[in-house]
Amino acid sequence: MPIKKTTASSKGVHTFPVRIYYEDTDAGGIVYYANYLRFAERARTEALRMCDIDQSQLMEEQHVAFVVRRCIADFLKPAMLDDLLTIQTRLTDINKVSMDMHQTILRGSETLVTLEVKLAVIGKGMKLARLPDTVRKPLLKLFNPQTK
Repeated sequence: MPIKKTTASSKGVHTFPVRIYYEDTDAGGIVYYANYLRFAERARTEALRMCDIDQSQLMEEQHVAFVVRRCIADFLKPAMLDDLLTIQTRLTDINKVSMDMHQTILRGSETLVTLEVKLAVIGKGMKLARLPDTVRKPLLKLFNPQTK
């Protein structure tokens, strides 16, 4: 089955497909737990790309970057070799210096992993920085979050 492209729904959910390869698994063909964090990172990056936000360009031109401040993961069921997964990403909060995202990793309709991720914006000297409007506005347009 071919992998579909990254998409965004009208409900503010970005989806990103991931196929499980041998390199993602342990000797038993089960996905190594840390790889779910890699898959979630890729999904967040592709969501930014969908907003025409290039992280390299953001660092170079506006001197800001995103760092994971907190990540809470619930590993509910394992993924296996050759599985086709979907990572759903939702923006749940955004403010001047950070954003919160909820990510769900699915195999079909079955939830395998959920993640609550807080991303902080840092600038020069690794200090907290303001989220540029050139990032904030496209994210709000893509995700339509229920901000606090």
